[in-house]
Amino acid sequence: MIACYMAAAALLLTMRAAFIAQASDAEAVRVGPWNLTELRQVPAYEWGETVDGIRQVYFQSEPYHGRPTRVFAWYGCPDDGERPLPGIVLVHGGGGTAFREWVQLWVERGYAAIAMDLAGCGPDGKRLPDGGPGQSDVDKFAPFDDASLGRLWTYHAIAAVVRAHSLLAAQEGVDPRRIAVTGISWGGYLTCIAAGVDDRFAAAVPVYGCGFLHENSVWLKTFQAMDPDLRERWVRYFDPSQYLGRVRCPIFFLNGTNDFAYPLDSYRKSYELVPGKKVIRIEVRMKHSHPDGWAPREIGRFVDSVLRGGEPLPELGELRLEAGRAVAEVRSLVPPVSAGLHYTRDDGPWQERNWLSEPARIENGRVVADIPPGPVRALFLSVTDAGGAMVSTSWLEGP
Repeated sequence: MIACYMAAAALLLTMRAAFIAQASDAEAVRVGPWNLTELRQVPAYEWGETVDGIRQVYFQSEPYHGRPTRVFAWYGCPDDGERPLPGIVLVHGGGGTAFREWVQLWVERGYAAIAMDLAGCGPDGKRLPDGGPGQSDVDKFAPFDDASLGRLWTYHAIAAVVRAHSLLAAQEGVDPRRIAVTGISWGGYLTCIAAGVDDRFAAAVPVYGCGFLHENSVWLKTFQAMDPDLRERWVRYFDPSQYLGRVRCPIFFLNGTNDFAYPLDSYRKSYELVPGKKVIRIEVRMKHSHPDGWAPREIGRFVDSVLRGGEPLPELGELRLEAGRAVAEVRSLVPPVSAGLHYTRDDGPWQERNWLSEPARIENGRVVADIPPGPVRALFLSVTDAGGAMVSTSWLEGP
Protein backbone atom coordinates (compact mmCIF):
# COMPACT_ATOMS: atom_id res chain seq x y z
CA MET A 1 0.00 0.00 0.00
CA ILE A 2 2.77 2.41 0.99
CA ALA A 3 4.78 1.37 -2.05
CA CYS A 4 1.77 2.03 -4.26
CA TYR A 5 1.30 5.43 -2.62
CA MET A 6 4.97 6.30 -3.07
CA ALA A 7 4.87 5.16 -6.71
CA ALA A 8 1.74 7.26 -7.30
CA ALA A 9 3.34 10.24 -5.56
CA ALA A 10 6.47 9.85 -7.67
CA LEU A 11 4.32 9.68 -10.80
CA LEU A 12 2.46 12.83 -9.75
CA LEU A 13 5.75 14.63 -9.12
CA THR A 14 7.04 13.50 -12.50
CA MET A 15 3.82 14.68 -14.21
CA ARG A 16 3.95 17.99 -12.34
CA ALA A 17 7.59 18.51 -13.35
CA ALA A 18 6.69 17.72 -16.95
CA PHE A 19 3.77 20.18 -16.78
CA ILE A 20 6.01 22.90 -15.35
CA ALA A 21 8.60 22.24 -18.04
CA GLN A 22 5.90 22.46 -20.72
CA ALA A 23 4.57 25.68 -19.21
CA SER A 24 8.07 27.10 -19.08
CA ASP A 25 8.62 26.14 -22.72
CA ALA A 26 5.28 27.69 -23.65
CA GLU A 27 6.23 30.92 -21.92
CA ALA A 28 9.35 31.06 -24.06
CA VAL A 29 7.53 30.51 -27.36
CA ARG A 30 7.87 33.54 -29.60
CA VAL A 31 7.37 34.29 -33.26
CA GLY A 32 9.50 37.26 -34.16
CA PRO A 33 9.36 39.64 -31.20
CA TRP A 34 5.88 38.57 -30.06
CA ASN A 35 5.17 36.42 -27.00
CA LEU A 36 2.30 34.27 -28.23
CA THR A 37 1.61 32.74 -24.84
CA GLU A 38 0.63 36.17 -23.54
CA LEU A 39 -1.15 37.34 -26.67
CA ARG A 40 -3.33 34.23 -26.88
CA GLN A 41 -4.77 34.91 -23.45
CA VAL A 42 -8.03 36.87 -23.29
CA PRO A 43 -6.97 40.44 -22.46
CA ALA A 44 -8.58 42.46 -19.70
CA TYR A 45 -11.41 44.45 -21.33
CA GLU A 46 -14.42 46.60 -20.62
CA TRP A 47 -17.47 47.49 -22.67
CA GLY A 48 -18.44 51.01 -23.67
CA GLU A 49 -21.50 52.41 -25.41
CA THR A 50 -23.61 50.65 -28.02
CA VAL A 51 -24.31 52.54 -31.26
CA ASP A 52 -26.79 51.07 -33.74
CA GLY A 53 -26.22 47.61 -32.30
CA ILE A 54 -22.40 47.80 -32.45
CA ARG A 55 -20.60 47.90 -29.08
CA GLN A 56 -17.52 49.80 -28.02
CA VAL A 57 -14.88 47.78 -26.22
CA TYR A 58 -11.50 48.68 -24.73
CA PHE A 59 -8.87 46.00 -24.15
CA GLN A 60 -5.45 45.94 -22.54
CA SER A 61 -2.40 45.81 -24.79
CA GLU A 62 1.39 46.17 -24.73
CA PRO A 63 3.23 48.66 -22.50
CA TYR A 64 4.44 51.79 -24.29
CA HIS A 65 7.33 53.83 -22.84
CA GLY A 66 6.89 51.91 -19.59
CA ARG A 67 3.17 52.54 -19.12
CA PRO A 68 0.18 50.24 -19.74
CA THR A 69 -1.99 50.86 -22.80
CA ARG A 70 -5.52 50.16 -23.97
CA VAL A 71 -6.86 49.63 -27.49
CA PHE A 72 -10.30 50.82 -28.57
CA ALA A 73 -12.44 48.63 -30.84
CA TRP A 74 -15.95 48.16 -32.20
CA TYR A 75 -17.56 44.74 -31.77
CA GLY A 76 -20.75 43.40 -33.30
CA CYS A 77 -22.57 40.11 -33.81
CA PRO A 78 -25.89 39.09 -35.37
CA ASP A 79 -28.87 38.79 -33.04
CA ASP A 80 -30.00 35.55 -34.67
CA GLY A 81 -28.87 33.02 -37.22
CA GLU A 82 -26.35 30.22 -36.93
CA ARG A 83 -24.65 29.37 -33.66
CA PRO A 84 -21.81 29.19 -33.00
CA LEU A 85 -20.89 32.17 -35.17
CA PRO A 86 -17.90 32.52 -37.43
CA GLY A 87 -15.81 35.61 -36.69
CA ILE A 88 -13.52 38.09 -38.38
CA VAL A 89 -10.85 40.55 -37.24
CA LEU A 90 -10.77 43.79 -39.28
CA VAL A 91 -7.47 45.65 -39.58
CA HIS A 92 -7.43 49.22 -40.90
CA GLY A 93 -4.63 50.89 -42.82
CA GLY A 94 -2.88 54.25 -42.78
CA GLY A 95 -5.11 57.15 -41.86
CA GLY A 96 -7.80 54.73 -40.75
CA THR A 97 -9.40 53.85 -37.46
CA ALA A 98 -11.78 51.28 -36.01
CA PHE A 99 -14.52 51.52 -38.67
CA ARG A 100 -17.96 50.82 -37.23
CA GLU A 101 -19.46 50.50 -40.72
CA TRP A 102 -16.94 47.78 -41.55
CA VAL A 103 -18.08 45.80 -38.52
CA GLN A 104 -21.70 46.35 -39.53
CA LEU A 105 -20.98 45.02 -43.03
CA TRP A 106 -19.71 41.73 -41.59
CA VAL A 107 -22.49 41.49 -39.01
CA GLU A 108 -24.96 41.69 -41.89
CA ARG A 109 -23.06 38.82 -43.51
CA GLY A 110 -23.65 36.73 -40.38
CA TYR A 111 -20.29 37.17 -38.62
CA ALA A 112 -19.14 38.32 -35.22
CA ALA A 113 -16.64 41.07 -36.04
CA ILE A 114 -14.13 43.27 -34.26
CA ALA A 115 -12.30 46.30 -35.67
CA MET A 116 -9.67 47.94 -33.50
CA ASP A 117 -7.98 51.34 -33.70
CA LEU A 118 -4.23 51.04 -34.25
CA ALA A 119 -3.28 54.67 -33.74
CA GLY A 120 -3.86 54.95 -29.99
CA CYS A 121 -7.21 56.70 -30.50
CA GLY A 122 -10.73 56.31 -29.16
CA PRO A 123 -14.15 56.41 -30.86
CA ASP A 124 -13.94 60.17 -31.40
CA GLY A 125 -10.62 59.90 -33.26
CA LYS A 126 -8.74 61.64 -30.44
CA ARG A 127 -5.78 60.05 -28.74
CA LEU A 128 -6.49 58.05 -25.62
CA PRO A 129 -4.50 59.05 -22.53
CA ASP A 130 -3.33 55.44 -22.34
CA GLY A 131 -3.11 54.77 -26.08
CA GLY A 132 -0.17 53.18 -27.82
CA PRO A 133 1.94 54.70 -30.62
CA GLY A 134 0.46 56.62 -33.51
CA GLN A 135 0.77 55.42 -37.08
CA SER A 136 3.10 58.00 -38.57
CA ASP A 137 6.21 56.96 -40.49
CA VAL A 138 8.25 58.07 -37.47
CA ASP A 139 6.37 55.52 -35.34
CA LYS A 140 6.89 52.83 -37.98
CA PHE A 141 10.54 53.39 -38.91
CA ALA A 142 12.21 55.00 -35.88
CA PRO A 143 15.66 53.72 -34.90
CA PHE A 144 15.48 50.83 -32.41
CA ASP A 145 17.52 48.00 -31.00
CA ASP A 146 16.42 44.66 -29.61
CA ALA A 147 15.75 46.23 -26.22
CA SER A 148 13.55 49.02 -27.59
CA LEU A 149 11.65 47.38 -30.46
CA GLY A 150 8.49 47.65 -28.32
CA ARG A 151 8.38 51.34 -29.24
CA LEU A 152 7.53 50.64 -32.88
CA TRP A 153 4.04 50.74 -34.34
CA THR A 154 4.17 47.32 -36.01
CA TYR A 155 5.05 45.64 -32.72
CA HIS A 156 2.00 47.17 -31.03
CA ALA A 157 -0.29 46.72 -34.03
CA ILE A 158 0.35 42.98 -34.37
CA ALA A 159 -0.05 42.53 -30.62
CA ALA A 160 -3.41 44.32 -30.84
CA VAL A 161 -4.55 42.16 -33.77
CA VAL A 162 -3.69 38.92 -31.97
CA ARG A 163 -5.29 40.13 -28.74
CA ALA A 164 -8.41 41.19 -30.65
CA HIS A 165 -8.52 37.65 -32.01
CA SER A 166 -8.28 36.27 -28.47
CA LEU A 167 -11.03 38.60 -27.28
CA LEU A 168 -13.33 37.75 -30.19
CA ALA A 169 -12.80 34.01 -29.74
CA ALA A 170 -13.84 34.31 -26.08
CA GLN A 171 -17.21 35.91 -26.77
CA GLU A 172 -20.33 33.84 -26.12
CA GLY A 173 -21.64 32.18 -29.26
CA VAL A 174 -18.45 32.65 -31.30
CA ASP A 175 -16.68 29.59 -32.72
CA PRO A 176 -12.97 30.07 -31.91
CA ARG A 177 -12.00 27.62 -34.68
CA ARG A 178 -13.66 29.73 -37.39
CA ILE A 179 -12.14 33.20 -37.23
CA ALA A 180 -10.58 35.01 -40.19
CA VAL A 181 -8.56 38.20 -40.51
CA THR A 182 -8.63 40.84 -43.23
CA GLY A 183 -6.83 44.16 -43.53
CA ILE A 184 -6.43 47.03 -45.97
CA SER A 185 -3.19 48.74 -47.06
CA TRP A 186 -1.03 48.91 -43.92
CA GLY A 187 -3.75 46.63 -42.54
CA GLY A 188 -3.03 44.22 -45.41
CA TYR A 189 0.64 44.37 -44.49
CA LEU A 190 -0.32 43.53 -40.89
CA THR A 191 -2.61 40.73 -42.07
CA CYS A 192 0.32 39.11 -43.89
CA ILE A 193 2.30 39.15 -40.64
CA ALA A 194 -0.59 38.17 -38.36
CA ALA A 195 -1.51 35.15 -40.49
CA GLY A 196 2.05 33.87 -40.07
CA VAL A 197 2.34 34.74 -36.39
CA ASP A 198 -1.06 33.55 -35.14
CA ASP A 199 -1.79 30.06 -36.43
CA ARG A 200 -5.30 30.12 -34.93
CA PHE A 201 -6.63 32.12 -37.89
CA ALA A 202 -8.69 29.94 -40.23
CA ALA A 203 -8.45 32.30 -43.23
CA ALA A 204 -6.74 35.57 -44.17
CA VAL A 205 -7.42 38.31 -46.73
CA PRO A 206 -4.71 40.96 -47.12
CA VAL A 207 -5.80 43.79 -49.43
CA TYR A 208 -3.01 45.78 -51.16
CA GLY A 209 -0.42 45.19 -48.42
CA CYS A 210 2.55 42.85 -48.89
CA GLY A 211 6.18 42.37 -47.94
CA PHE A 212 9.60 43.15 -49.40
CA LEU A 213 8.98 46.83 -48.64
CA HIS A 214 12.73 47.38 -48.49
CA GLU A 215 13.16 46.13 -52.07
CA ASN A 216 10.34 48.07 -53.72
CA SER A 217 7.52 50.10 -52.22
CA VAL A 218 6.50 53.69 -51.71
CA TRP A 219 8.86 53.65 -48.67
CA LEU A 220 11.93 52.68 -50.67
CA LYS A 221 13.68 56.01 -50.02
CA THR A 222 13.04 55.58 -46.30
CA PHE A 223 14.86 52.24 -46.34
CA GLN A 224 17.67 53.54 -48.50
CA ALA A 225 18.30 56.32 -45.96
CA MET A 226 18.48 53.86 -43.06
CA ASP A 227 21.70 52.67 -41.47
CA PRO A 228 22.27 49.17 -42.96
CA ASP A 229 22.13 47.49 -39.55
CA LEU A 230 18.84 49.20 -38.74
CA ARG A 231 17.39 48.24 -42.12
CA GLU A 232 18.37 44.60 -41.61
CA ARG A 233 16.89 44.62 -38.10
CA TRP A 234 13.62 46.21 -39.29
CA VAL A 235 13.23 43.67 -42.08
CA ARG A 236 14.02 40.77 -39.75
CA TYR A 237 11.35 41.76 -37.26
CA PHE A 238 8.74 43.67 -39.21
CA ASP A 239 8.68 42.80 -42.91
CA PRO A 240 5.96 40.30 -43.94
CA SER A 241 8.55 38.38 -45.98
CA GLN A 242 9.75 36.95 -42.66
CA TYR A 243 6.32 35.51 -41.80
CA LEU A 244 4.44 34.60 -44.99
CA GLY A 245 6.26 31.28 -45.21
CA ARG A 246 4.60 30.32 -41.90
CA VAL A 247 1.03 30.86 -43.15
CA ARG A 248 -0.97 27.64 -43.00
CA CYS A 249 -4.52 28.91 -43.50
CA PRO A 250 -6.07 29.63 -46.92
CA ILE A 251 -5.16 33.19 -47.92
CA PHE A 252 -6.64 35.53 -50.54
CA PHE A 253 -4.45 38.33 -51.94
CA LEU A 254 -6.09 41.37 -53.60
CA ASN A 255 -4.28 44.27 -55.27
CA GLY A 256 -4.32 46.55 -58.29
CA THR A 257 -1.90 46.73 -61.19
CA ASN A 258 -0.85 50.29 -60.35
CA ASP A 259 -1.00 50.42 -56.58
CA PHE A 260 1.02 53.42 -55.41
CA ALA A 261 2.35 51.72 -52.28
CA TYR A 262 2.67 47.99 -52.95
CA PRO A 263 3.99 47.30 -56.48
CA LEU A 264 3.48 44.05 -58.34
CA ASP A 265 7.08 42.84 -58.11
CA SER A 266 7.12 42.91 -54.30
CA TYR A 267 3.55 41.61 -54.33
CA ARG A 268 4.39 38.50 -56.37
CA LYS A 269 7.44 37.72 -54.25
CA SER A 270 5.21 37.92 -51.18
CA TYR A 271 2.44 35.56 -52.21
CA GLU A 272 4.93 33.10 -53.68
CA LEU A 273 6.28 32.57 -50.14
CA VAL A 274 2.99 31.04 -48.95
CA PRO A 275 3.34 27.25 -49.05
CA GLY A 276 -0.35 26.36 -48.99
CA LYS A 277 -3.62 27.39 -50.59
CA LYS A 278 -3.68 30.93 -51.95
CA VAL A 279 -6.01 32.81 -54.27
CA ILE A 280 -5.00 35.94 -56.20
CA ARG A 281 -7.08 38.82 -57.51
CA ILE A 282 -5.20 41.48 -59.48
CA GLU A 283 -7.52 44.17 -60.81
CA VAL A 284 -6.44 46.61 -63.49
CA ARG A 285 -6.08 50.03 -61.83
CA MET A 286 -7.91 49.02 -58.64
CA LYS A 287 -8.52 52.12 -56.51
CA HIS A 288 -6.76 52.39 -53.15
CA SER A 289 -8.91 53.32 -50.15
CA HIS A 290 -10.61 51.70 -47.20
CA PRO A 291 -14.07 51.55 -48.87
CA ASP A 292 -12.52 50.28 -52.12
CA GLY A 293 -10.54 47.76 -50.11
CA TRP A 294 -13.50 46.20 -48.31
CA ALA A 295 -15.91 46.44 -51.26
CA PRO A 296 -14.95 43.44 -53.45
CA ARG A 297 -17.65 40.78 -53.22
CA GLU A 298 -14.95 38.15 -53.58
CA ILE A 299 -13.78 38.78 -50.01
CA GLY A 300 -17.07 37.64 -48.50
CA ARG A 301 -17.28 34.70 -50.91
CA PHE A 302 -13.77 33.55 -50.02
CA VAL A 303 -14.27 33.78 -46.25
CA ASP A 304 -17.68 32.08 -46.51
CA SER A 305 -16.15 29.25 -48.52
CA VAL A 306 -13.53 28.57 -45.85
CA LEU A 307 -15.52 29.18 -42.68
CA ARG A 308 -19.06 28.21 -43.70
CA GLY A 309 -18.70 25.79 -46.58
CA GLY A 310 -20.01 28.36 -49.06
CA GLU A 311 -19.43 28.50 -52.79
CA PRO A 312 -15.70 28.74 -53.46
CA LEU A 313 -14.14 31.26 -55.78
CA PRO A 314 -12.99 30.04 -59.19
CA GLU A 315 -9.53 28.50 -59.20
CA LEU A 316 -6.99 29.35 -61.88
CA GLY A 317 -3.95 27.19 -62.34
CA GLU A 318 -0.45 28.35 -63.16
CA LEU A 319 -0.19 30.71 -66.11
CA ARG A 320 1.71 29.18 -69.04
CA LEU A 321 2.91 30.69 -72.30
CA GLU A 322 2.45 28.25 -75.16
CA ALA A 323 3.14 29.06 -78.81
CA GLY A 324 2.00 32.65 -78.63
CA ARG A 325 -0.86 32.00 -76.23
CA ALA A 326 -1.45 32.53 -72.52
CA VAL A 327 -3.12 29.49 -70.94
CA ALA A 328 -4.33 28.55 -67.46
CA GLU A 329 -6.54 25.71 -66.20
CA VAL A 330 -9.80 26.86 -64.59
CA ARG A 331 -12.00 25.04 -62.09
CA SER A 332 -15.21 26.58 -60.81
CA LEU A 333 -18.36 25.26 -59.15
CA VAL A 334 -20.12 28.46 -60.20
CA PRO A 335 -19.95 28.50 -64.00
CA PRO A 336 -17.29 30.86 -65.39
CA VAL A 337 -18.85 33.34 -67.80
CA SER A 338 -16.01 35.58 -68.98
CA ALA A 339 -12.24 35.84 -68.98
CA GLY A 340 -9.61 38.41 -69.79
CA LEU A 341 -6.00 38.90 -70.80
CA HIS A 342 -4.30 41.87 -69.15
CA TYR A 343 -0.90 43.10 -70.26
CA THR A 344 1.47 46.03 -70.30
CA ARG A 345 3.96 47.05 -72.96
CA ASP A 346 5.73 49.42 -70.58
CA ASP A 347 8.92 49.16 -68.58
CA GLY A 348 9.73 51.35 -65.61
CA PRO A 349 7.97 51.78 -62.26
CA TRP A 350 4.99 49.48 -61.84
CA GLN A 351 2.85 52.33 -60.54
CA GLU A 352 3.21 54.19 -63.85
CA ARG A 353 2.71 51.41 -66.38
CA ASN A 354 -0.29 51.43 -68.69
CA TRP A 355 -2.28 48.18 -68.72
CA LEU A 356 -4.42 46.94 -71.60
CA SER A 357 -7.16 44.31 -71.46
CA GLU A 358 -8.65 42.02 -74.08
CA PRO A 359 -11.23 39.22 -73.87
CA ALA A 360 -9.92 35.69 -73.36
CA ARG A 361 -11.65 32.40 -74.22
CA ILE A 362 -12.89 29.65 -71.92
CA GLU A 363 -12.20 26.36 -73.68
CA ASN A 364 -12.39 22.84 -72.25
CA GLY A 365 -11.60 23.85 -68.71
CA ARG A 366 -8.94 26.36 -69.69
CA VAL A 367 -8.67 30.12 -70.08
CA VAL A 368 -6.88 30.83 -73.35
CA ALA A 369 -5.78 34.13 -74.92
CA ASP A 370 -3.67 34.99 -77.92
CA ILE A 371 -0.77 37.20 -76.91
CA PRO A 372 -0.89 40.39 -79.01
CA PRO A 373 2.01 41.10 -81.37
CA GLY A 374 4.63 43.56 -80.26
CA PRO A 375 6.45 43.91 -76.95
CA VAL A 376 4.59 42.57 -73.90
CA ARG A 377 6.49 43.20 -70.67
CA ALA A 378 4.09 41.52 -68.25
CA LEU A 379 0.72 39.77 -68.46
CA PHE A 380 -1.85 37.79 -66.48
CA LEU A 381 -5.24 36.13 -67.01
CA SER A 382 -8.49 36.60 -65.11
CA VAL A 383 -11.80 34.75 -65.00
CA THR A 384 -15.22 35.85 -63.70
CA ASP A 385 -17.98 33.46 -62.67
CA ALA A 386 -21.76 33.78 -62.87
CA GLY A 387 -21.82 35.23 -59.36
CA GLY A 388 -19.65 38.14 -60.45
CA ALA A 389 -16.53 36.92 -58.63
CA MET A 390 -13.21 37.56 -60.39
CA VAL A 391 -9.85 35.95 -59.68
CA SER A 392 -6.60 36.06 -61.61
CA THR A 393 -3.37 34.24 -62.18
CA SER A 394 -0.06 35.56 -61.02
CA TRP A 395 1.65 37.81 -63.53
CA LEU A 396 4.47 36.70 -65.77
CA GLU A 397 7.04 38.56 -67.78
CA GLY A 398 6.09 38.61 -71.44
CA PRO A 399 7.56 36.32 -74.07
